[in-house]
Amino acid sequence: MERKVLIVDDEPNICHSLEFKLGTVGKMDVLTAINGEEAMKIIEKEHPSLVFLDVMLPKTDGYEVCRWIKDHPDLDDTYVIMLSARGQQHEIRQGIDCGADEYMTKPFDPKAVLERAKKILNDES
Repeated sequence: MERKVLIVDDEPNICHSLEFKLGTVGKMDVLTAINGEEAMKIIEKEHPSLVFLDVMLPKTDGYEVCRWIKDHPDLDDTYVIMLSARGQQHEIRQGIDCGADEYMTKPFDPKAVLERAKKILNDES
């Protein structure tokens, strides 16, 4: 079964890098969004299994998108990993408090992200 993964980041290089890395796994359908509003529209329509969500986004920030996901019962199975250059303990806590399942700081190793995605999607099966 193919799993949908959404990458939400306003930095094109990050989107392209993760999209390429995750796209190497045949069972992942990789989608991208560059702002929070676009992300919510895609999530509502596509119901991705996994969302990599940047904190600092135009229009609607990642915290708000995360809260929106967690407030929708039909998205209970959506696993959210916040991605941010902000790595202070209080910022990580804020991400977890708004409902993120995990919080990864930038820069990150795209291979590590791929391995994490594979593990999460396999655990979900």
